Parts: sequence; C-alpha cells; structure tokens
Amino acid sequence: MSEPTIPNPGVGEVRIKVLAAGTGFTDSFIRRGRYPDFKGPLPFTPGYDLVGVVEKAGPDVVSPREGQIVADLCVVGGYAQYAIRAARFLVPVPDGIDAAEAVCIPLAYLTAFQMLTRYRRLSPGDMVLVVGASGSVGTALLDLSRHFGLKAIGTCSAANLAVVERFGAKAIDYRAGDFVDAVRGLTTGRVGGAGVDAAFDAIGGAHFNRSFACLAPGGTLIGYGSQTMAIGHENLIAAGLGLARLKLWGALSFLFRGRTAVWYSITDRRVSHPEEFRADMAALFDLLRNGAIHPMVVGREPLAAAKDIHTRIDAGGFGGKIVILPWPATHAAT
Repeated sequence: MSEPTIPNPGVGEVRIKVLAAGTGFTDSFIRRGRYPDFKGPLPFTPGYDLVGVVEKAGPDVVSPREGQIVADLCVVGGYAQYAIRAARFLVPVPDGIDAAEAVCIPLAYLTAFQMLTRYRRLSPGDMVLVVGASGSVGTALLDLSRHFGLKAIGTCSAANLAVVERFGAKAIDYRAGDFVDAVRGLTTGRVGGAGVDAAFDAIGGAHFNRSFACLAPGGTLIGYGSQTMAIGHENLIAAGLGLARLKLWGALSFLFRGRTAVWYSITDRRVSHPEEFRADMAALFDLLRNGAIHPMVVGREPLAAAKDIHTRIDAGGFGGKIVILPWPATHAAT
C-alpha cells in the first residue's frame, strides 16, 4: 500500500499548509553543515521559520485548532507546501497580518527582541551597536531599537548605508576603516564614557574582540552567531575561542570596568524558557498588528526560486528578508 502524498499528523502534531517560509543566512549555515543546532541526516528541507494554516490536527491536540493561522520556529522544513509540526511550540498569528511580514517574527524579530529585553535593562536614550545591521536580524534590531527609543549605530557595507539610516540609526561602512574608532568617535562625550551600552554581534570568532572594544563602561556584548565559521573564514577552533572569550568577559567583568558578555541561542532559550518564547512572540505580533514595527521584506518568491535565493543570501548585502510563498496567490487562501 502506497503512502499518501500529503502525510497525516501523529499524536501531538498538526499538519500545516505553509503560507510563507522565511529565508536567511542561518539556512545557508545549515546547508553548509556548520550549524551546531542541526546535525540531522541528508537530504533535508531547509527553512528555519514558517507561517501557515493548521489544516489537520493529530490525536489529542486541543490547540491550535484547525483553520487557525500559526507561526513556528521549525529550524528545518519550512521550504514546503505542507509541514508536520509539534503543536506545543506553535504560536497563533492574529487575523489581518500579512503572512510574509508575520514570518519575519519567529527568528529575526524574536532574536532581536529577546536580546534587547532579556539580557540587559535598556532605557530610552541608551546607545546600541548592531554589527551587520542590514541583515534580517540586524534590521529587526534597528526597528525595535527605534520602537524602544534607543539610539543605534549600525555597521554595514556602503551599498546598505541607506537601509540602516532609514531606521534613524547612524551607519558605518565597515570597509571604510576601523569601526571601533568610528563608534568611539560617535560616542565621545557621553556621560559615563565613550562607547555603547550594548553591542550585538553575529560575526563571532575574533570579531567579538572588536565589538567588546566598542562597549562603554558597564556595557554588554551579546554574541548570537558565528558567521565567519559558517562561510569558512575561520575554523571551529577559532569559533570556539570566540565563545570562550564571551564566557571569560562575563565571568570577569570586574576586570573590564563592568563590561560583560553573554551568548544567545534562540533554540536553546526556547527549550529553557518556553513561556518566554510564547509571550515574546505574542508581544511581537501585537506590535506588528498595531503598526509599531515594520519588517523589511525585500522579496516574495516561489519555492522554485530557493536555489537563487541562497545564491543571494551567500552574496549578502540585500538589506532585509526574502520570503518564500509556496502557493500561487489564487491557491494560498484555500
């Protein structure tokens, strides 16, 4: 007996008709086999986050209900028309929200939101540094920083200076000189000393040193990626040394005028703090529904374009998030 083309959900699972799948550098990281949070067998379907409608609930599933729009941080499996997902992590998406904008929330905006709110108490007027500010998480950090009344500095390529400035941030071309000197110059004369109150760095490895050097006394560096390892510019040892530096700075902050550092992993935090995951996602959907935040969707593409999308992701510098829409417009709502 042959298996049906569309699988049925098991106990605790639902079948989702995918309306939008997010794409991003993390998908490329996984594709290269360098992502520490996924070591699954090949072949696999990429796609870290998705938004879709619950088409069928498995046995014992009370929530979400069939017909409800939900979002999921699935890590893999998003580039598809259907997905079987565990019901326990799914978060409802309010009515009236564009699916392509909604799918920016589970990875990019949740990462940004939790780093801005869960690791350091920041107040309006505080200064933050966003390294790689034109990427999907970078623009989310700038958008949320503006919402919270923070002053932001963002590093990017010359081609994306306008993207960063669109959020009211000061833009630094990281190729034009040492961005540490530029940050110091922009923050000279601040009460408490030059530098920023928080820095967010997804580059990793030895690059953490430069971001840490941008901190004002009492500032916090939050590392959340290892892009140099992902693209082969540094090896696993160098990436590990970067993490070791974060731990050292965090443990011995009294030696660095109160400067400290932490590591953020969205998948680890979802497991350790599931109630925060759901609450923060709900808060972000409220902000999106109310027009308080504005995800930068720079492309809406069909599934067949996935290879070309990854070519663009690997090249970098397109200033936002490309979203896959698996269904033709006439079929998506049915």
